[in-house]
Amino acid sequence: MVPRKIILFVLIGLLVSLFTACSSSETKTSESSTEDSIKELTFLSNFPSETLDPHLNYTPVRAGVAETLVKINENLELEPWLAEKWGSRDNGKTWTFNIREDVMFQNGKKLDALAVKKSLERNIEVSEAMKSTLKLKSIDAKGQTVTLHLEEALPELPSELVHPNTAIIDTEEEKIAQNPVGTGAFKVVTFAPGSKVELERNNRYWGGKPKLDRAVFTFNEDANARTLALQSGDADIVYRPAIESIEQLEKDYSLKIDVVPGIRSQMVLYNFDSPFKDQNLRKAFDSMIDRELVVSSTLNGYATTAGGPFSSELPFASNEKKEYDLEKAKSYLKAAGVEMKDGKAKKDGHALSFNLLTYSYRPELPLMAQILQSNAKQLGIGIKIQQVENIDEEMAQKDDWDLATYSLLTVPRGDASYFLNSAYRPGGWLHEAGRIDDKELTGVIEQLNLTVDKEKREELAKTSSDIINERTLHSFIVHPSLVTAYKDDVKNWVTSKSEFYVLTKELDVQAE
Repeated sequence: MVPRKIILFVLIGLLVSLFTACSSSETKTSESSTEDSIKELTFLSNFPSETLDPHLNYTPVRAGVAETLVKINENLELEPWLAEKWGSRDNGKTWTFNIREDVMFQNGKKLDALAVKKSLERNIEVSEAMKSTLKLKSIDAKGQTVTLHLEEALPELPSELVHPNTAIIDTEEEKIAQNPVGTGAFKVVTFAPGSKVELERNNRYWGGKPKLDRAVFTFNEDANARTLALQSGDADIVYRPAIESIEQLEKDYSLKIDVVPGIRSQMVLYNFDSPFKDQNLRKAFDSMIDRELVVSSTLNGYATTAGGPFSSELPFASNEKKEYDLEKAKSYLKAAGVEMKDGKAKKDGHALSFNLLTYSYRPELPLMAQILQSNAKQLGIGIKIQQVENIDEEMAQKDDWDLATYSLLTVPRGDASYFLNSAYRPGGWLHEAGRIDDKELTGVIEQLNLTVDKEKREELAKTSSDIINERTLHSFIVHPSLVTAYKDDVKNWVTSKSEFYVLTKELDVQAE
């Protein structure tokens, strides 16, 4: 007979084992449940990033890591962001910004005026473009008030501070290029240059708790690869899927498609240090552009033909109807001194042949170049297309190009002055590339730069647009639509017209 004590020990042991097993099972179930409840998504874009330095790259603002003093809404109107309010007491030469009291950096430091001052000073130190744009002479910081003293009056300064490269970061942190510390809803976990950024929720976010726990911001320049990633489940949101795949994606009920009228212009740039200094030659090429064909064939209808630099929904747009007309092109060629001999266009005894630059980052641009090449060939003009990696560098540093296809946000901050100063005023980066010299237009732009009244600014912007069109300083082809495809469990997604804001605190995924 087994002693009672032994039986008791055995029973106690069994109970302990059973309790431990139950506890272990409950723990595993709890851990599994917690893991399953984590909300995360992958955003796939065509924006490659070799650095996360916000003062040199847009990705930190797009990925919700960093924020600017001022932002722009979907009506292209300015809104407070890190700055609650702002104003100028001398028509734009001195500006005061009141910084929000309740903002902390992702490392727990309070955002104050001194931090803003240091960030803006670093901004103009590392970025020649922003130094030229902001024209900062000195900055005063006291408490939550920042005062900017400019080298010259800049009535549109608040709109310039929407630029993602003016994002405010903690400059005392190291490794800014790999792990910037901003004030946004998400903070960087890891960064693989040219590949992806892994992010996690910023629990200190001043705007309220972000709905996502984690996010991955990835890059791929190949539109077909982006589309396949969405279809395979490797991405939850895809920016600019392959245009030719949209009809197929629309048939998939598990996906949604956003199409938003864009404020981007795709255009032909002319090198004024080439034969294109002749206005008649520019007008001839402008008449060779079949804009309707570009919309239907290269963009599958997801664009509108451009009648000028600015989208027709903007109050300062000059939307002249541009017709594809080879006969008109011939008349302009004749006015430029071009003769037709044996089916070849010649000037001063030499056959007309031009070098055209393009790039694959926006795959429709090489197709536009080919359409122009084909139409020019009908008039006996040769075009050699050269696809380059860095078109800005190529145009700025080399002289052996005549024209280029290009894509640009002409009003990313709701004001025409950004594009006008960049493209047509001496010192502007696009002006230096194209070598344009139009003194009348420069005078109008300088008047615009000194004007505070909104209606007067719009009038001057319209006058500038009219001059650009009249003299064909550039040829504007189309305004492409913004297209995004995403899974139907993604909630609160907004396709931003400015292309600046992607991962926001409101972005969410529906739990299964």
